[in-house]
Amino acid sequence: MSSKEIYGTGVALVTPFHASGQVDFSSLSQLVNHVIDGGVNFIVALGTTAETATLNRDERAAVLQAIVDVVDQRLPIVVGMGSNNTRELVQELRDFDFEGIDGILSVAPYYSKPNQRGIYEHFKQIAMATELPIIIYNVPGRTSSNISAETCIKLANDFENIIAVKEASGDLMQVMEIIKNRPAGFSVFSGDDALTLPSLAVGADGVISVIANAFPKSMSEMVAVMLSDNDRYIAMAHHYQMLDVINAIFSDGNPAGIKALLDHLGIVKNTLRLPMVKVNRALNLELKKYAIESGLE
Repeated sequence: MSSKEIYGTGVALVTPFHASGQVDFSSLSQLVNHVIDGGVNFIVALGTTAETATLNRDERAAVLQAIVDVVDQRLPIVVGMGSNNTRELVQELRDFDFEGIDGILSVAPYYSKPNQRGIYEHFKQIAMATELPIIIYNVPGRTSSNISAETCIKLANDFENIIAVKEASGDLMQVMEIIKNRPAGFSVFSGDDALTLPSLAVGADGVISVIANAFPKSMSEMVAVMLSDNDRYIAMAHHYQMLDVINAIFSDGNPAGIKALLDHLGIVKNTLRLPMVKVNRALNLELKKYAIESGLE
């Protein structure tokens, strides 16, 4: 297992594209350095926000290698690896070159809508296929199935390398149930930027964030304050300063919103691959205003 600790603020990186649709590796390098300079604690590559479903195998490998090269061991790197084909994913895990990778983020099986036994058996096979730390990813809004608190806790107890959950159910009662009953050493990361502060307030350990692509310092400082038990009014100030722009970037599709914002900040071009399209004109103008006037960084 990796010796690097995965904690605090993680950022789910977007994949920049040129206007031609090809991967923009120069902007990717700029983005990686931007979030590292902003104080994030770890990087998540090839997640949902990266439009990974639109990348072919060679592009995924090239994007991941570029991230590994730019990070240059400065931070832990977690790679997204999920599927609704358990057998195929297990084989991919066994064949994958994990050089420079410190953990795996694996989303619940999507579309198939397995029951809790099926979800448990899926992650059991994943845990047995690799020694790397695994963060299970619960996002019912995308997968159409919820990893229950009971299933999450059972997985945490049964497999040493299942070390955390990214909780994006939007259900704080479920988050609290996991935190209340989790084994020692098991982490809970918020998967909803807008719910990061309340999740931390009830005992979560960090966030895997989208808005941190644009404003890594603001998110990282909020999380750090909450985890260090310093003045929580400082954390609340960060939270409420970011709340409107967080809601805005998700209002017309992710990563369309964050890419529009990054474009206005001069970090990444506002180019997506179908089926994702650019945000509507009104939202784009709103995001431009946030980029210019918010004071966030």
